[in-house]
Amino acid sequence: MTVIRLVSPVNGEVYAEREALSFDAATAAVARARAAQSAWAVLPLSDRIARVTAGIAALNVMKERVVEELAWQMGRPTRYGGEFGGINERAAHMTAIAEDALASIVTQSDARFERRIDWVPHGVVFVIAPWNYPYMTALNTIVPALVAGNAVVLKHASQTLLVGERLAEALHAGGVPEDVFQNLVLDHVTTEGLIRARSFGFVNFTGSVAGGAAIERAAAGTFTATGLELGGKDPGYVMEDADLDWAVDVLMDGAMFNAGQSCCGIERVYVHERLHDDFVGRCVAWVNDLRLGNPFEPETTLGPMANARFAQVVRDQTAEAIAAGATPLIERQNFPADDGGAYLMPQVLTGVNHSMRVMREESFGPVVGIMPVKGDDEALRLMNDSDFGLTASLWTSDPERAEALGRRIETGTVFMNRADYIDPAVTWTGVKDTGRGASMSSLGYRAVTRPRSIHFRKVKA
Repeated sequence: MTVIRLVSPVNGEVYAEREALSFDAATAAVARARAAQSAWAVLPLSDRIARVTAGIAALNVMKERVVEELAWQMGRPTRYGGEFGGINERAAHMTAIAEDALASIVTQSDARFERRIDWVPHGVVFVIAPWNYPYMTALNTIVPALVAGNAVVLKHASQTLLVGERLAEALHAGGVPEDVFQNLVLDHVTTEGLIRARSFGFVNFTGSVAGGAAIERAAAGTFTATGLELGGKDPGYVMEDADLDWAVDVLMDGAMFNAGQSCCGIERVYVHERLHDDFVGRCVAWVNDLRLGNPFEPETTLGPMANARFAQVVRDQTAEAIAAGATPLIERQNFPADDGGAYLMPQVLTGVNHSMRVMREESFGPVVGIMPVKGDDEALRLMNDSDFGLTASLWTSDPERAEALGRRIETGTVFMNRADYIDPAVTWTGVKDTGRGASMSSLGYRAVTRPRSIHFRKVKA
């Protein structure tokens, strides 16, 4: 028997524990999902949309409980009210575009021929969700998958065990049948075994590069479709004509919000040399206004990281950079709540370069390195000098300049004058070690469906 334990970063104590399903029990659950999917798929699209929408509404009713549980599970301060803004925005958009996104592509429809491409569900979609934005990232796939007529099996991260239970509770209350949406507690061995056994038509994984590689290995030879979103080392580039106040506010929020635990968070910033010193000074002032502490206290703006071992990765990267010549600009005495464990003070580093892990490897914590650059060519070279490619953030008053530069950046999304945001109307995707596939927008429906061609000859002549 494997027991999954959730240790709260708030106090280091076990907050929840659940027994993981055996492989046989998990296989039986997937079989129930497969058996229930056909009846779900033949429901009118409007009916499936209504039930999923009702499920999201039921989740909103649970907001107070959800926000409290999130603080205990992964440390996000309760003052931010959970993820409901993003949840509601994304669900509303994806349900609104469903009819058009799932519409057949008709090439001929007359008395002689019917020729078209339909979009049909994969069958059972497997969602392996992360802990950092545990509701939004899961729902990015769950909503379109259910709307498109799939059954969904969710395996949530051990750090956010209760999230899957709340999603199941809400969706079932909205009218999604229990076998059509299932939350399963699984260990890694069983998870990989299910994929290896061709249990699913599509697997969506959000997490680490190592985790994505494990999913690919498990799926090898099965021809199972996969979507992999594996994080980033997202850069910002502040040009000489940028609105400095706006750039500082958004970039530092992108670096520090959620204790820096965001796949599209800002982890490195390149600033035109004419603005560099001014920009750095304002960033230091911005970060020093943060308050690290207990996530249940209203004045706390920075909670603990989700796990002490995650915080240690950031501490190690920061210490190595300082030993190699980087300058830390945030003083320890300003953040007395840093306990050497999950509670980690934020840090701004200058004097950094790309020989340092803090500028190359994903940090996933509240640290950011800032480098001066002479212009666009140097900034482009540094932005592309990364194994990741999720987003890049350009700061300028010149859209044409941003457009020209953006075409040369190796990334999934190019922002101008904003950062750290998933727009459901445009797709979420990445390149290099960030993974492959797409979610959100109409392409999000393409991921959870497959094409089927219809070619009917209606008459002999």
